[in-house]
Amino acid sequence: MENLSDNQRIEAVAGHIEEIIKLLGEDSQRQGLLKTPMRAAKALWFLTSGYRSDPSQLIKQALFDHEGSQMIVVRDIEFYSMCEHHILPFFGKVSIGYIPDGKIVGLSKLARIVNAYARRLQVQERFTSQLAEEVRKSIGAKGVIVVCAGEHLCMKMRGVEKQHSATVTTHYNGAFADSVELRTEFYNTLKQ
Repeated sequence: MENLSDNQRIEAVAGHIEEIIKLLGEDSQRQGLLKTPMRAAKALWFLTSGYRSDPSQLIKQALFDHEGSQMIVVRDIEFYSMCEHHILPFFGKVSIGYIPDGKIVGLSKLARIVNAYARRLQVQERFTSQLAEEVRKSIGAKGVIVVCAGEHLCMKMRGVEKQHSATVTTHYNGAFADSVELRTEFYNTLKQ
């Protein structure tokens, strides 16, 4: 498997999807399903593209010197991910705050690392902590805080079928772990 090209991997996934369609009791040769295995394989390849990106390298492409030390917040970055337990989508918004220590990162790079971690089979709790720890490590920030609000189709369309449920996860480190005041300032910024 390790020596396969991306196209060979996508073709292999399509073959498995065709078999799954058959196992579910459907005719994989039906007109509407003829191209479904390849379309689904390409969609899964895209939705898991985070495995083929390096978040640290994404950030390092846009690090800039900065003398300030006040909080920087990028809020409401939308994300789309796949639950690792049911391979169903979950989606929502992430807000990231950090205290620079001589370096800042281009704002679009924060959105790109959100995509890099979201586009994997995930749980929201790990996703939230991965973002906070990556930003701190890659920027050298004095502290990072991340809040993630997500809706999970594994809870909405199967299982308990609770349509209005949402999950909020937080993770913080460094100066945010040491200071209730900083966390409060971050949460107040999100309300503005």
